[in-house]
Amino acid sequence: MTDPTPAPEPRLLTRLNRRGFRLVMVLDAGAVFLLSVLTMVWRYGLPPWPTYPLALYALSFAVSAGIFLVAFYFGGLYEREPRLGGAAVLPRAARLSLAAGSFVALLNLVLSALLRQRGSIVDRPLPFPITNLVAVMALAGIAVAVNRAVVHWMRTRREGPPRVVLAGLATDIELARQHVVANHSPLEVVAEVDDPHAVVETVAATGATDVLLLSAGWLDLWYPRTIGRLDQQDVTVLLRVGGRETLFGLDRLREVAGLPFVLLMPQTMAASQRHFKRLLDLVLVVVTAPVWLLLLGGVALHQLAVAGRPLLYRQTRVGAGGETFEMVKFRTMRTDAEVEGAQLSTGSGDPRVIPACRWLRATRADELPQILHILTGRMSVVGPRPERPELTAGFEQEIAGYTRRHEVPPGLTGLAQIHGRYHTDAEYKLGYDLQYLVNWSPVLDLEIIARTIWVVLARRV
Repeated sequence: MTDPTPAPEPRLLTRLNRRGFRLVMVLDAGAVFLLSVLTMVWRYGLPPWPTYPLALYALSFAVSAGIFLVAFYFGGLYEREPRLGGAAVLPRAARLSLAAGSFVALLNLVLSALLRQRGSIVDRPLPFPITNLVAVMALAGIAVAVNRAVVHWMRTRREGPPRVVLAGLATDIELARQHVVANHSPLEVVAEVDDPHAVVETVAATGATDVLLLSAGWLDLWYPRTIGRLDQQDVTVLLRVGGRETLFGLDRLREVAGLPFVLLMPQTMAASQRHFKRLLDLVLVVVTAPVWLLLLGGVALHQLAVAGRPLLYRQTRVGAGGETFEMVKFRTMRTDAEVEGAQLSTGSGDPRVIPACRWLRATRADELPQILHILTGRMSVVGPRPERPELTAGFEQEIAGYTRRHEVPPGLTGLAQIHGRYHTDAEYKLGYDLQYLVNWSPVLDLEIIARTIWVVLARRV
């Protein structure tokens, strides 16, 4: 019996896409650079241009294009978008262009001031006339939207219209079928599925690109495993919603065949958000290094005096993706605290806590060594609290959706930590964790850090 034929190696562009690279990135960077050149030609004519050499202008435009590209990436413009009901690009691109252009102007001011202090004869290291920069900021959003339209047109011409599976109860499928016909929607319905367990096989057999989930009651059966399997096949899943879901605060609706849908994703936070969060962690840790290094040394000396050795307490915790790691913290309990097995702390009155170490737990100072985990990427400054594997296993069986909190690295602090206590029920903590994932932003992280400082000063556990 011969071995089965191995699956063909994915194309280079497909492999790059899975690593976050998009061909449209090159188009966007080229568009911003070209706009920078064209505004100079419009204002000053063909080079040479006044004041600075052409090479310095070229460097300035290249750096500016890179800054715009970074803003577009962290703004989520390069996440995989569905071919059906895609969100409007122009408003987001315009806001991000404004932010990127403002950063370019600020960078120019800072670098110019530094050079003047050093007595440099070069007035502006990255020359970019303000009038031209404003024009680029206004036009870059339009250029990005045009690039998306061109890429979408080329993809449709190469691959044909989206191949859609309608999934749901028979009555819901009939309603969707009528809307597809009435709206002359540019899509091809390749299958209809009324069995919630048959969708993955149907998609594989038909080569579908999108699944429209028409019956909200199926969501509990599909989430997260089925949606995750479809996402691994680059298949988009959209859920039809009604007025009730909208009244509950649902937003970012997408229209397909005249029906409202929302995009379902196996992960709450996009890859660009997770990367931005990681960058923010590193910046915060490096900037505050003088403070936390001093605190770390002081607490270590105190612990040696009152608790002795071992100074650190190592414990297996569950991190991102459900993987375990060895977390360290200052030991605040007796060495025989868990001879009877893992158990949650009962708070400030826990008899296992060494009396002279209670203030460490009250101020969270016992967790300072975890900053080293932040540097290695095992943990984050803000995120869900890392739990013990023994406890997590029970929570996952008892609490629906508990595994969602493992989408990001666990945090030194988080919503659950500032709102709850050591003894707060795990299901309530999960609510805070999921709220954090859904609403994440850099501003939210900074807000949680500021409120954590208050919790520490108030010694609230």
